[in-house]
Amino acid sequence: THTHTKRRVYRQTSVCVCVSSTGNTGISVAKKTVDKLLKGYDIRLRPDFGGPPVVVGMSINIASIDSISEVNMDYTITMYFQQSWRDKRLAYAEMALNLTLDNRVADQLWLPDTYFLNDKKSFLHGVTVKNRMIRLHPDGTVLYGLRITTTAACMMDLRRYPLDEQNCTLEIESYGYTTDDIVFFWQGDDKAVTGVDKLELPQFSIMELRLVSREVKFTTGSYPRLSLSFRIKRNIGYFILQTYMPSILITILSWVSFWINYDASAARVALGVTTVLTMTTINTHLRETLPKIPYVKAIDVYLMGCFVFVFLALLEYAFVNYVFFGRGPQQQKKINERLNKANNERPRYEEKRLREQVWPSTPSGHTHSGETCTWRNKGKWGYVDAYGNILLTTLDMNNEVMPTDVGSSVSDSRNSVMSFDSSGVQFRKPMASRDGYGHHSLDRAAMRGRANCRLRRRSSKLKLKIPNLTDVSTIDKWSRVIFPITFGFFNLIYWLYYVN
Repeated sequence: THTHTKRRVYRQTSVCVCVSSTGNTGISVAKKTVDKLLKGYDIRLRPDFGGPPVVVGMSINIASIDSISEVNMDYTITMYFQQSWRDKRLAYAEMALNLTLDNRVADQLWLPDTYFLNDKKSFLHGVTVKNRMIRLHPDGTVLYGLRITTTAACMMDLRRYPLDEQNCTLEIESYGYTTDDIVFFWQGDDKAVTGVDKLELPQFSIMELRLVSREVKFTTGSYPRLSLSFRIKRNIGYFILQTYMPSILITILSWVSFWINYDASAARVALGVTTVLTMTTINTHLRETLPKIPYVKAIDVYLMGCFVFVFLALLEYAFVNYVFFGRGPQQQKKINERLNKANNERPRYEEKRLREQVWPSTPSGHTHSGETCTWRNKGKWGYVDAYGNILLTTLDMNNEVMPTDVGSSVSDSRNSVMSFDSSGVQFRKPMASRDGYGHHSLDRAAMRGRANCRLRRRSSKLKLKIPNLTDVSTIDKWSRVIFPITFGFFNLIYWLYYVN
């Protein structure tokens, strides 16, 4: 038993020693291989210097597209960028395994001088170490991988914004080597770029991906260039909720003033000004998120159309207000002035004609002259014919009505018969006044006549101040129909044009 136990320990120890010996042997072989490859290696010369060009295959795995900015006309992309080429100086036959070396070895090997043509700002990730990889194959093939975040320029045409589609590219080119020294190609053809199907962008959808390989000529020679082009379409949902719907609702809100009474100036003006300022705020906020481009965008057309409709709704009330308080009263005032002028000229002629037929008035009261009687009270003239009719000139119509006169005239006007002519207002004296009451009844009748005349004058003035409301009501009624129909027609043309 003791001997058997010693043999088990010995066997286990022998196995461990054998494995340890194999590992040490592998490390030793790899170390010798790497030392041999780097010994005398000149990174200043490309592989096959003086012979055929180096063929460099490239592939990209897109990790994310972080942002697409319309203001700066660029986009930011994070990717795994791999390059592969063959360098016969790095071929080895000592072992049949691939050698994945430390990233610092890359500084001791020749690398293609590739750069991003439309790059604005890029950086190589360095946490926790530099994110780059060097892998050697026995036949001398080198795989060089990097994790890069780059901000590349993307020239956008925003005429159809936000119903637009953009084409952004990533240009890869050799900086110093011409096509005589180096050639680029997409390794894997259409499958050279991966990870696109997993991308989720907040405002865009990737519609198409295209890979292009070509040569470009400069004064210093022809250079290889690879282009990764992807067509993106903007998602309209965000703008419908944030811009289009608020603009539509604000425009409809401005039409509420057509249903508000025309004399409610405070309500209609406040509503119109509020909607105009709201549309201005939306326009200003949108301009802050876009570059200062010289042409008109689709969103500008729509917002400007909504602004015009809101502004026209405010002008509509200004026109209604002018018709109600401006033009109508002015016309009535002109008519009133003509009537007053005609009425003032006619009594003067009648007064002159009647004075030739009456006795001169006495300062104390009344005089009688045959069939016609003249009287003067408080410096105002009146005439009474032989039948007891009181004639008042239109000069008395401009006088203010005293409260006592109004009361008496209202109570006594029921027993009086009134008639009007072009020269003034004629009141017939009550039949009971023709008895023996004399001058006292005549004074009372004259006072009543003057009071009634003043009331009539006041009522005629009030009627002149009331405009014709038919035009005002018609304007609002037509606006309730014309504005929605025109706005719907505007939306139909807009969406058909920009969507298609």
